Amino acid sequence: MSQLLEKTTDQRIVLQGTWEKFKRLQREFEEISRAKLSYYNGTIEILMPGEDHATFTQVIGYLIVTFLIDRGVSFKPTGDKTQEREGEASAQADQSYWIGQPKSIPDLAIEVVFNTGNAAKLPKYCALGVSEVWFWEDGTLALFHLREKGYERIERSELPELETLDLDLLKRCILIGETDLGRAVHLFRASIFRSLPSTGNHNPT
Repeated sequence: MSQLLEKTTDQRIVLQGTWEKFKRLQREFEEISRAKLSYYNGTIEILMPGEDHATFTQVIGYLIVTFLIDRGVSFKPTGDKTQEREGEASAQADQSYWIGQPKSIPDLAIEVVFNTGNAAKLPKYCALGVSEVWFWEDGTLALFHLREKGYERIERSELPELETLDLDLLKRCILIGETDLGRAVHLFRASIFRSLPSTGNHNPT
């Protein structure tokens, strides 16, 4: 199994099974820290993220945290913490956050997608009640906000604390960050501070 985890590309296994089978597998994979397991509607997915997946996950997480800190937003990063609704759904996003007050389910989940479309992942997040889900796939971001009847594709975040986030800037910096995270963060922070109202107190360094 350790050899699989050294691969550059993702390794994905999809099984059919009950919630009880999923929980057994979850226990068996506890020692493999990079393995991500999810469950919804009798489908179990085991994902072994490759090196590229891990790189983009870290870059995206660092940029989102930078934005929230520099905007003075109260938040908590919950990373790939398992989110569950007993007997119905379980998911491990690549990055997740509650924003404002602590919650049992994050406000935002972000997934890096290499080998499966994002539409198939939305039902489990709907069952969990995650307000917004973002997918990074093929160099672009797809954002979905939870409505009464399910997720709707949106062009800009509808979470109040993230409404002002420039997604074109974020995408550009994610791509730069793949090879030079320092340069990406410098550009990102400089652009954030240029967009803030001038008070004479802001210093991006």
